[in-house]
Amino acid sequence: MATEVVKLENVWVYYDGTPVLEGINLSVEFGDFLGIIGPNGGGKTTLLKVMLGLIRPNKGTVSVLDGPRNGSRPAVGYVPQYAPFDHDFPISAWQVVRTARYHRGSWLPARYSKEDEKIARDVLQTTGMDGFADRQIGQLSGGQQQRVLIARALAVRPRLLLLDEPTASIDPDMQAEFYQLLERLKNDMAIVMVSHDITAISVYVDKIACLNRRLVYHGSKEITPDVLEATYKCPVQLLAHGDIPHRVLKEHDR
Repeated sequence: MATEVVKLENVWVYYDGTPVLEGINLSVEFGDFLGIIGPNGGGKTTLLKVMLGLIRPNKGTVSVLDGPRNGSRPAVGYVPQYAPFDHDFPISAWQVVRTARYHRGSWLPARYSKEDEKIARDVLQTTGMDGFADRQIGQLSGGQQQRVLIARALAVRPRLLLLDEPTASIDPDMQAEFYQLLERLKNDMAIVMVSHDITAISVYVDKIACLNRRLVYHGSKEITPDVLEATYKCPVQLLAHGDIPHRVLKEHDR
């Protein structure tokens, strides 16, 4: 079985004639944990939606799981940046996860097999939320809700997991535990995560890409100041760790 799960070649996307993604080339293999950083409006969410098949590029080719993107595939899990919902809606964590097993194309009300229900329970256990399965979703903390959404994405049995700012609503004390969960999950899939948290990205992921319409990607987790400055279009501040932690700050041009 081929290990490559995502391949983008010379992908361009335009919004109202303005390029949002320019000449993107990217390869993601099974077992990769890839972090994508970049400024707001740099095209990160658009890139994930291209992989999902929700946006068709104006130019270039996209292959996901050995096939062209023509609509979403069941083997791709996705957790969006924002997942607004009514916190008073009477639905449990387990029921939220189980919706991922809904079989479209039938006029009958949603029905779930025993296998669907078992998968929902299993992924809640994988994410450490099995003890909260029957808790109403609005009663959970932000971090717990995010784990439920991860479990829902896992319920489709993905080979590729796409995460858009997954720690945005998670308490800092829980973020390390959350990243440790992703570290375990990568053994069974490829993970692509968009994040603004450069520190966490540099610690936990295996590879890093910088995106600001154009993608800078070398297949490693090394980021140089030059690459960051080219991505964010301004001088950067680096925190160096050693015997005496210190900052390296370049002056802004005036």
